Order: sequence, then structure tokens, then C-alpha cells
Amino acid sequence: MHICVVGTGYVGLVTGACLADFGINVTCVDNDEGKISRLLNGEIPIYEPGLDTLVEKNAKAGRLHFSTDLAPAIEKALAIFIAVGTPPKKDGSADLSYVVQVAESIAENLNGYKVVVTKSTVPIGTGQMIEEIIRERDHGEHPFSVVSNPEFLREGSAIADFMRPDRVVIGARDAQAVAIMKDIYSPLYLIETPFVITNVESSELIKYASNAFLATKITFINEVAELCDRLGADVHHVAKGMGLDKRIGPKFLHPGPGYGGSCFPKDTQALTEIERNAGRPFDVVKTVVAVNERIKGRSIERVREAVDNDLQGKVVAVLGLSFKPETDDMRDSATIPLIETLITEGAQVRAFDPEAMENAQLLLPDAVEYCDDSYDAASGADALVIATEWNQFRSLHMERIRDLLNAPVVVDLRNVYDPKRMREQGFSYFSVGRAAEDLPE
Repeated sequence: MHICVVGTGYVGLVTGACLADFGINVTCVDNDEGKISRLLNGEIPIYEPGLDTLVEKNAKAGRLHFSTDLAPAIEKALAIFIAVGTPPKKDGSADLSYVVQVAESIAENLNGYKVVVTKSTVPIGTGQMIEEIIRERDHGEHPFSVVSNPEFLREGSAIADFMRPDRVVIGARDAQAVAIMKDIYSPLYLIETPFVITNVESSELIKYASNAFLATKITFINEVAELCDRLGADVHHVAKGMGLDKRIGPKFLHPGPGYGGSCFPKDTQALTEIERNAGRPFDVVKTVVAVNERIKGRSIERVREAVDNDLQGKVVAVLGLSFKPETDDMRDSATIPLIETLITEGAQVRAFDPEAMENAQLLLPDAVEYCDDSYDAASGADALVIATEWNQFRSLHMERIRDLLNAPVVVDLRNVYDPKRMREQGFSYFSVGRAAEDLPE
């Protein structure tokens, strides 16, 4: 079986490499010549743990190929996975221009039955739109099926998520397409992965509804954290007490500076736009979006509080720039508005991230000084901000950090350290939702 994956971003490259590891012959296509050239030379254009090894293994085995030429890849493929970007427009709706371009190219190069699979996150009705584009341009000469197969990959653990997923969702209109998709995912069938077989529209909505629910859960615990700060409670104890209820579960109950990344901000905004167009306002998700923006603002308030509400002339060290650990993705990272505000209010920012500094330079103000490591960033700073919970930030030599800082001030937006221990080490320590000082051992 031959498969074509269109797009070599986070989703497309992981999908292509993992399907090749299933034993399938895969061609990944992208119109970015520079990106394809790097891949052909064995360079991975994104940071994702384990992806470099997987790509190298399957390229050497002759199962994974890279090209800028879409036409021959379509012609020899039985299934074509669309994994291109669907960035938000100004109104929050998804920009489907890349999806449309791929659908048009598929129609122009059909030479027999194909399964066209949307892997990108797309609004409800996109599958129908793709069908109409292909049918109109192909004039009904060739049979094809359109399938929705949303991805649920977490950056930083994408390979494990693909190889051992919670579920595989397949939205289709005919049994032939379902049979082919089951064949593609047969290694997952063998390990008894749950399969959800439904129609295209339900499959498209599953992805949006899932991400909106997770964003809601994150936002909820962030609001609980604010309440803890006011009432003298500890959000970690509250979250643990909540999470032990099997109806709630412990995941996504960790407070922080607000959700970010390539999925949650984009998908919550898109869902509110989908609902508006359907004549049914999604009040819960609209509120989640608004509250998340407020939570991001609360982060800068914590930094102001830590330096006596005067950022002018202060040196602030920021550890972590990516929206989460184990990725170099800066899209909608909560650190962007944080650092922009710090600089606007007169602070000097010294920053370090293990993987994201190259991408950060494209998005952050030029005034940011990028450092060699955590200790270099802390040297001479008036406050240290932990913005992303990379593992290496969990085991810093805090006595050394204290000696390097101008003042022993730490703003821990990820609650990495223990408040009591930090106070014992002489730090003025500011965390999220942990105002309680009388916790029993």
C-alpha cells in the first residue's frame, strides 16, 4: 500500500513517520522546498522527542520518502492524508485555503479510486466541501471517498500518542473507506485500541469538542487557583481531591499561566465561530476563551507584585519560552504577552529555553537577551520567572540561583518548587494558587 501525506508540520511528519513504521510505503509532500531539502538530508525541521530516530529508521528502510512534487505522490497512493495548516482568520474561524488547494490538486490527479483523509483540524462541513471540490473538478470520472480522521497528538509525546492512542476516530460515508482505514491502522487494531466509526460530521466535531473540553478543564483549575490565593487554600491539594473522583480524573488539573499552543486557542475560537454560524452561541467556550486571556494577564501581575509593582529598569530572567515542555513550538505561548508587557513597562528580559529560542526570536521583541543556560539568565536579575516546566528547571541548584540573582525573588508560574522549602532557602517565592502556609506534613 502507498500513502501520500500532504504537509510536513507537526501532524504531517509524525503521521508519515509512524505510518511508515507500520510497514506502509509513505511519501510526505510539502511545497516548502527548504523543508523538504532538510528532510532529505536527514534534518528534522521541528523538535519532537524521538522523531529524528523514527524518520531516519524508516527512510533508510525505503518506506519513508519526501518530495515537493504532489502529482506523482497522489497518482500512486491509495490514501491521501491532508495534514496542512488551518490557521485562524481574524474572526477566529479556520482558514481552509491550504485544504482547498490540496483538494483541487487531488481532483486534477485522480487516476483511480482514492481515500482522501482529513488529518488537519477542520470545521464541520469541510469533508462535504472537499467532496464537492473533487467531484466538480474531476467531473465524476473517478471514484473516491472522503474520510475524517482527526489527530489527537500532544506535542512532546506525539509518537507515543500515535502508536498507543486512546482511540482512533474514523468518519466515513461508505464501508469501503472504513475497511481501508482499518487496514492502515491494523497494528493498532491488534493491540485492541478502541475505534470510533461514525459519519464525517461527527468525527470533525469530536476533535473540536475534545479540545474545548480540555481547555475548559485547564481554565477551571486556573480560576480555582485564583480563589485559593484569596482564601488561603492550596490548589494542588484541591486538584488532587477533585482528580481522585473518577468522574473528573486528575489530568489537566495543573494551574499555570493559561493554555496556549497550536490547538487549544485556535480550536476554541473556531468552535465559537462554528456555533455562531449554526445559530447557536456556545456560551461556555466563549467564557473559557475570555477567562484564559484574563489568566494570562494575572501572570504579569504576579511579576509586578514580586518587584514591588515597579518594573522600570528591572532585570527579569525568564526560564522557558515554548508553550509547554518538550517542544520548540511558540504558537500562542503564554510567555509572549508576558515578555511583551515586561519590556513595554521598562524591564530588561534575559531568557533561556532548551529548544525554542530560535523560534522565539521570530516572535518576541528584539530587546530580549537570549542566554546560554538557566544560570546565565539568572545572573544579575532582579527576579526569576519559571514560565515553562522543562524537567531541567525542576532540579536547579537553587543556592547558586540565589547567589546569582540581585534579589532572591522567584515567580513560579508552573508551581515547580515547594513554597515552604523555597522560603527556608531565603527566597521571596510567588506561585499560583498556593497561599496556604499551615499545611500539615
